[in-house]
Amino acid sequence: MRINKPLYLVIAMLVFITLGLTAGCSKKAPETNPEPPAEGLGPEEPLESQDTGIMEGRTSGPMLPVYFAFDDSNITGDQVQRIEGNAAFLSESADVTIRIEGNCDPRGTKEYNLALGERRAQSAKAYLINLGIDSERLSTVSWGEEKLLLFGHDELSWAQNRRADFVIVK
Repeated sequence: MRINKPLYLVIAMLVFITLGLTAGCSKKAPETNPEPPAEGLGPEEPLESQDTGIMEGRTSGPMLPVYFAFDDSNITGDQVQRIEGNAAFLSESADVTIRIEGNCDPRGTKEYNLALGERRAQSAKAYLINLGIDSERLSTVSWGEEKLLLFGHDELSWAQNRRADFVIVK
């Protein structure tokens, strides 16, 4: 069967228009299946932390940042120990005021990441308040994906950027 040229052109144009409309209307969704690490990077590392005495993230020492799972704002696992250690420091230092900064990895839209960073900061604040820290000593801000620490496109970089920092302001 032979398709005449005008009909072929109409079909081709419809296909291109359909593809253009669907691609133009799509929104950037968080990537759920990241690419495997490039050769030579080594195995994926867990978020479990080891206290090395080195300042992490943008957190003021001796406090430690709290890291979050992808698209999550719950403080779980070994991160509970970190925030409890931060609460212990704040309990002993009654004159210290901090800003809790919520951060995200660069996947997702800017608006979504700002909201997620805010949920992370608020989650950390609520946790500290439940541990007895006065809410007047705590403020929050969300940086979303604006203040990345690592710029790689791999799970290690993304994991380091999904955090709440605790910054001494007074």
